Amino acid sequence: MNKIQGFHINSPLSESLPMSRRLGTPVYLKMESSQPSGSFKIRGIGHLVQQLAGPSSKGVICSSGGNAGLATAYAARKLSIPATIIVPSSSPRLVVEKLQDLGAMVKVVGKVWDDAYAEALRLSKSENLVLVPPFDHPLVWEGHTSIIRELKASLPSRPGAVVLSVGGGGLFCGVMQGLDEVGWGDVPVLCMETHGADCLNAAIKAGRLVTLPDITSEAKCLGAKTACSKAFEYSKRPNIISELVTDRQALQAVELFLGTSLKSVNLLRAPTICPLLNSGMSPIMLCALQYLEQNCALTLLIEPSHSALTGAIMCN
Repeated sequence: MNKIQGFHINSPLSESLPMSRRLGTPVYLKMESSQPSGSFKIRGIGHLVQQLAGPSSKGVICSSGGNAGLATAYAARKLSIPATIIVPSSSPRLVVEKLQDLGAMVKVVGKVWDDAYAEALRLSKSENLVLVPPFDHPLVWEGHTSIIRELKASLPSRPGAVVLSVGGGGLFCGVMQGLDEVGWGDVPVLCMETHGADCLNAAIKAGRLVTLPDITSEAKCLGAKTACSKAFEYSKRPNIISELVTDRQALQAVELFLGTSLKSVNLLRAPTICPLLNSGMSPIMLCALQYLEQNCALTLLIEPSHSALTGAIMCN
């Protein structure tokens, strides 16, 4: 596939010496927090907006409690088109202010993402706006594949596993598609979620897509009640591992990361780090440490030889 020319940058990849020492193997951090919109979301959403919303568009609309909305607003600003962002009441005030600073019109609807999405879907039809799904669209996944191509160009060897955090499954789908495209389709992928925001794990256990009754995790902006069907399809592969952590473990992971980095951390991305805190967990579980960056998605890659763990954390 041709290189995707989007609004994102080739984010820095650097080794975390404290994490490498803790795991006994090199751990590399893919610093997605350096993206123009502050997260990896600009890769997929920027790609979708470029493809679907031209200069003559009446505007774009997105439902998001944070990063997806910021990416949509940023992309719309770059294209000089209007952006409407529907956010749930659980969204941080700081995020709302950032959206407004980018020129977006912000509406608060419902308690969780699903409520906001229903309103965004309604307005997209009634006002003829381009609907920007935060995670469930092939163009979003295609945009996210750029992460894997960058990792292949930067990592010293083939990874043994990838650890990432799952909300609705968009990053997971993009990573899986990217792994297939670069010939790494059999690399194990560890999907981390918090209890109470675990729609993918619940679907895997049920053997079908399920809708959570509510998002009970404190990381409400991370959670979707239902995972996208493509993510569930990918989860059936034998190299996919789904694990859960508690909110408390996520907070402990944040504290650990703050103690080893000057970067700030957010509970939403802490699930990936938590496993490192439990000495009773296997190395592959320890990789989950990496979702600690503020608004970060951390992806860990495990080197297959000698059980070495080569990680790439994508901070979003």
